[in-house]
Amino acid sequence: MSECRRSGRVIRGLTLGVMLSLAVGLLGGCNVWRLAFPSHQHEAVPPSLPAKLGTPAILVFSKTNGYRHGEAIPAGLAMFEKIADRRGWSLVRTENGAVFDERLLSRFDVTVWHNSSGDTLSPKQRAALKSWIESGGGFVGIHGAGGDPSYDWEWYVEELIGAQFIGHTLGPQFQEARVVVEDREHPGTRGLDETFFHVEEWYSFDRNPRDRPGYRVLMSVDESTYSPRLRLFFTDRDLSMGDHPVVWTHCVGRGRVFFSALGHQAAAYEKAEIVGLLEGAVAWAARVEGRGCDG
Repeated sequence: MSECRRSGRVIRGLTLGVMLSLAVGLLGGCNVWRLAFPSHQHEAVPPSLPAKLGTPAILVFSKTNGYRHGEAIPAGLAMFEKIADRRGWSLVRTENGAVFDERLLSRFDVTVWHNSSGDTLSPKQRAALKSWIESGGGFVGIHGAGGDPSYDWEWYVEELIGAQFIGHTLGPQFQEARVVVEDREHPGTRGLDETFFHVEEWYSFDRNPRDRPGYRVLMSVDESTYSPRLRLFFTDRDLSMGDHPVVWTHCVGRGRVFFSALGHQAAAYEKAEIVGLLEGAVAWAARVEGRGCDG
């Protein structure tokens, strides 16, 4: 089936005309269709898995029923494979949502949602993931995994990611800004400088995860170093948050949850700070390093 032959409902909060204009101007081709008509396709037959998996076992999920980060996904997959080879981790990559099954998930220590988007799982698959995380499974969400203005699954945004994406910079879309490493004790930030500069499509959210009990902010972006606005045709929207976290962790039941809003461009997955951040994130979520979420 062609990647562009998708159907579904229009994203809430955006008119079809504005959405298509944005897509035509910035995204082109297939993503026009994906944004206007996100898919609700759910696989029923799971992928074949290796007979044996080492420890920790990492499941990288990059299914996109919405916007697809066509350059970032393969770049990130290559990065994770290098990390797994170097550290002796077992890594399985898939875009098949049927892997989210109680029996199959029990074979993994952590799942990485690498720029996944849209309505990726059926109700049964959602229930399996939720139960697995609450029972101690680890979750790492990267960029697009938390960057959907429309969620069909309230638990995912409210309890797993912890904040609702409301938009990203446009005009220009990609800007260099200063990232502040607030917590340098986490395995993902250990050894990083206190600040570094990074080029990104900067996400904004409807709430500050710092204000939520149990959330630990690792990195924030200094809004004075870029223009936090969405400018498109006759729209000029202020996306500033004031205090603007971009990387955070928390617990969902006994499960360790890590989210990073960084990672739109392929170049991010060759940047030392981002590679170190995501390697440490997986190590922490898989309980290889660090503490937390044991209650």
